[in-house]
Amino acid sequence: MASAATRAAGLEVEDRSGVVHLTLSRPEKRNALSESLLGAIEEVLPVIANDASARVVVIGARGPVFCSGHDLGEMSGRSEADYRGLFARCSRVMLGLRRLPQPVIARVQGVATAAGCQLVAACDLAVAAEQATFATPGVKIGLFCTTPMVPLVRAVPDKAALEMLFTGAPISAQRARELGLVNRVVPIGELDQAVDEFVAAIQAQSPTVIALGKRAFYDLRELDEPAAYERAVDVMTANALQYDAQEGIAAFLQKRPPRWAERQGGAS
Repeated sequence: MASAATRAAGLEVEDRSGVVHLTLSRPEKRNALSESLLGAIEEVLPVIANDASARVVVIGARGPVFCSGHDLGEMSGRSEADYRGLFARCSRVMLGLRRLPQPVIARVQGVATAAGCQLVAACDLAVAAEQATFATPGVKIGLFCTTPMVPLVRAVPDKAALEMLFTGAPISAQRARELGLVNRVVPIGELDQAVDEFVAAIQAQSPTVIALGKRAFYDLRELDEPAAYERAVDVMTANALQYDAQEGIAAFLQKRPPRWAERQGGAS
């Protein structure tokens, strides 16, 4: 799944019994999202999507910083086409995480700023260490965090998002949990255990139904309520006809563990 080019770009990819760990490995650059690192992530996402054995994705990082956002060393004096290409690639990566059939968990051990905060917001679930902080400080350098704002405003209330965007001030891990940006906050020594608890809970479910549910969740949230119900009826009807739903119902009635089918490879 990983290549020499991927590792050179600062991305470690490891499959541990169906749990794919994507680890940002540029600690000397505060795990900034360089063009090559974004390219490496973009390249590996379709591979994960089409791997039927991959059940969960965990995004973590080396060093004290989770991700400091875009690599500003690459952003000075570029052309319009360069900037458009960079921000478009970053947006494709964030959308790619949403579109993976597997749930994506952010393992946040430290600071997450700008596009790094965006990365956390783009993940389906997030666990943070107590010392982690989150910020969208682009306004302080005259570059408003507009693309990071896209998943941020879908994760936290408007006024909280605007406070982060207008001031650039960081928020604590606990405040991020209160706002809904992260699910759990734990001591650093318990971070892996907390991630593993989410992983185990997900792996106990039908991979086909998890993929269906994730896709439906993001589809439905963009619709008004009547349209959402109409779409939900279609999804639940199709779901009820699937093997895993019939197996799950039978297992419940027979008081036995369900035997799920394997998910077929392919992006949702």
